Amino acid sequence: MPSQLEIRTIAHHLIDSYDNAVTMPTITSGCPGFDNGAAYNVLAEIAARRRQQGWTPAGRKIGFTNRSIWPLYGVDAPMWAHMWDRTVHYAVGGRASLSLRPFVQPRIEPEVVFKLRAPIPDTNDPVAVLSCVEWFAPGFEIVQCHFPDWQFSLADCTAAFGLHGALVVGTPVLADDTDLVALAATLQTFEVALSCDGSVVDHGVGANVLGSPALALAHLGRVVANQPKFGPPATGEVVTTGTITDARPIVPGQTWTSDYGRLGVTRLELELT
Repeated sequence: MPSQLEIRTIAHHLIDSYDNAVTMPTITSGCPGFDNGAAYNVLAEIAARRRQQGWTPAGRKIGFTNRSIWPLYGVDAPMWAHMWDRTVHYAVGGRASLSLRPFVQPRIEPEVVFKLRAPIPDTNDPVAVLSCVEWFAPGFEIVQCHFPDWQFSLADCTAAFGLHGALVVGTPVLADDTDLVALAATLQTFEVALSCDGSVVDHGVGANVLGSPALALAHLGRVVANQPKFGPPATGEVVTTGTITDARPIVPGQTWTSDYGRLGVTRLELELT
């Protein structure tokens, strides 16, 4: 396990790479024993420094919940990381624009986003899990990679902000206005069509995300329950549950849209500048 001094040094290099939008060598290339436990220690150090800099936590992202893409990235488990007041953005009327200037090797992911109104219950019953949700919405997470050519270990990307760059949240649907039994079933089977400049480039189904975005939320609750240094997801937090398709490379000038089919949310459109 890296020493506390090494943890601080790694956090410093990652924050510097983030703030200056540059790449850096993987952590594991210089510290072969670096594992996911150490990665979360780095994440905790980064969170403490961000708070000192005036950043306010807004919620959490869950990454690599889509098992179908694990072989593409050489990972074998999900991970999570913080989101912040300055990384979470809300679309107006289902449309938003975002500058890619701050990001390194950015990619886009269509996801289901939840806002919590209560602690996440410890259960695999998706209906019970959804009882803690205030609203659900479509979302685009912009992920980025500070390691060359998107090559990393799971520990590398966990420490590196969970690859989080930004989250754009579409129009929310209140859970109180929704039949939770029907929603739980639909979250497993709905299909997403991801389009760029009017052409569909990928499809995905809700079950790709640990069986359902609701079950991804339950997974987060269990993981963080065993990480007392972070504290559990709290009322008011926004949680994005992982990509339903593969992450797609993006460049300025593109317009991306997502259609969530039977899920009952409005499409989300994002213009990249």
